[in-house]
Amino acid sequence: MAGLTTSTSSLTLTPISPKLPSLNSSLFGIRFNNPQFRSCSSLIYYSATVTARYGGGGGRGGFRPPPRSEEDEALDISSIRSDKVRLIDDKQNMLGIVSKMEAIQRAEDASLDLVILSPEAEPPVVKMMDYNKYKYELQKKKKEQQKKNAANRMDLKELKMGYNIDSHDYSVRLKAAQKFLKDGDKVKVIVNLKGRENEFRNNAIELLRRFQTDVGELATEENKNFRDRNVFIILVPNKAIVQKAPEQPKKKEKPATEVSASV
Repeated sequence: MAGLTTSTSSLTLTPISPKLPSLNSSLFGIRFNNPQFRSCSSLIYYSATVTARYGGGGGRGGFRPPPRSEEDEALDISSIRSDKVRLIDDKQNMLGIVSKMEAIQRAEDASLDLVILSPEAEPPVVKMMDYNKYKYELQKKKKEQQKKNAANRMDLKELKMGYNIDSHDYSVRLKAAQKFLKDGDKVKVIVNLKGRENEFRNNAIELLRRFQTDVGELATEENKNFRDRNVFIILVPNKAIVQKAPEQPKKKEKPATEVSASV
């Protein structure tokens, strides 16, 4: 039987008389059966079977049911103690206050689930709906929101170059920065100054300013640091420019060619 456990233990009792009758008591769920006499001074050992039922008392160590899911709570109409509920149908129409039994019957007649929306309201608010479809729509909206958040999230891309970079490498990094910015990512342009190269700090700063100018309206400056050994500037995409889709050039219509046929 669920919720019952049985254990066997030995109890030591001091006899009142040399011969004790077998004890059979259901007090507190304890039964003593078949006394077993052993030669140990004047003590008698009894074999006892103890039966205990857990739960119901609310004490420590008692049985606790597993936690209920939100789905179970939403569909458990028996948890509503009120005899009246405010009913909403699957078309968002307010049907008013009806008895709980009537709400259940209406949901059954419509082959729909009766879902609890506001259990703490007075009276509680319930709605007739296809609960599986409702959960599917919620999951769908959640995934779409996650996609939007991922689209709006900006990653930080880093581009490093020396203060005396040649024109080819400079153009490669400029094109990469423009691509990152168009994709909606931030760009951190770093100029490394090693050892005595710190003397050319002004050259590095001029290089970064030139890079920012070449990027143009595609980005705006978010942060910069010209004091440390590695100077850098962080560019953020200009949404007004990036989101503006370039107009596709119209295809030129080919002139119709006249074809003459002779018979």
